[in-house]
Amino acid sequence: MTALIVAASLLIGVSLGILGGGGSILTVPILVYLAGQDTKEAIATSLFVVGVTSLAALIPHARAHRVRWRTGLLFGAFSMAGAYGGGRLAEYIPGTVLLVAFALMMLATAFAMLRKPRDGAKRAARPAHRDLPLQHIAVEGLVVGAVTGLVGSGGGFLVVPALAILGGLPMGIAVGTSLLVIAMKSFAGLAGHLSGVSIDWGIALTVTVAAVIGSLIGARLAGRIPQDALRKSFGWFVVVMGVFVLGQQLPHTVWTSPLTWTGVALVATTAMAWGAVRTRRERNTPDRPRVGPREPSTHP
Repeated sequence: MTALIVAASLLIGVSLGILGGGGSILTVPILVYLAGQDTKEAIATSLFVVGVTSLAALIPHARAHRVRWRTGLLFGAFSMAGAYGGGRLAEYIPGTVLLVAFALMMLATAFAMLRKPRDGAKRAARPAHRDLPLQHIAVEGLVVGAVTGLVGSGGGFLVVPALAILGGLPMGIAVGTSLLVIAMKSFAGLAGHLSGVSIDWGIALTVTVAAVIGSLIGARLAGRIPQDALRKSFGWFVVVMGVFVLGQQLPHTVWTSPLTWTGVALVATTAMAWGAVRTRRERNTPDRPRVGPREPSTHP
């Protein structure tokens, strides 16, 4: 079992190094289902593992100039406040509720990552040297930080979309910057949890060492993967893990109920219809002509 935990922990690091997130999505299930920890202990331990691993993965990204330092530090600072508050609040919420909420947020985020960006959104993407407005950083940082503290997620599955979709950063820079944010708020969330949870440091350090090794491998691979492929792989990865966690927490009767599958069919049909409508609109919308500099007049 120890060998299996170590092998799975390597995947935690590879995920963080390549995708800038996904570490906690793997860590919590590994600690709960493989190491046998209860939910709240696993959440606290995952914050330590992901915090240390993110710092290790940050170094290669920083050397490759894929980190937006000002944005990351400000986002991280606001996230730390939210994470500490979320960590204190988590003490009063049942573990099953936390994991179900965790899985649902994962699926919602995956949907946002898998949506085809509109052409206007692509054109509106910020240049690599531009920072996000302070008000955007503050709001997004507090919200993502609170989620981190509550469900034990380093928040990469929320930070990367926040930076890439809402902030308009290039995907590669969003991944690198997210690692700085994840490390800061993971340790803040851990501080909030330690008041009511004890950690098995033997397991925590074993998982951390393996994850750090994986993160260094993943960070080296990140710069060689196309941006669109990176976005799609991140989205599908979160879908798979979200469905797994949700399946483990919901009662068996939920999955055998006709109402459940009727709802799934309705949601899937609505999503497909909406996607078809958007695609048709994009095809029928002519591109606006580019306005170049006005030619100097030849008339007096």
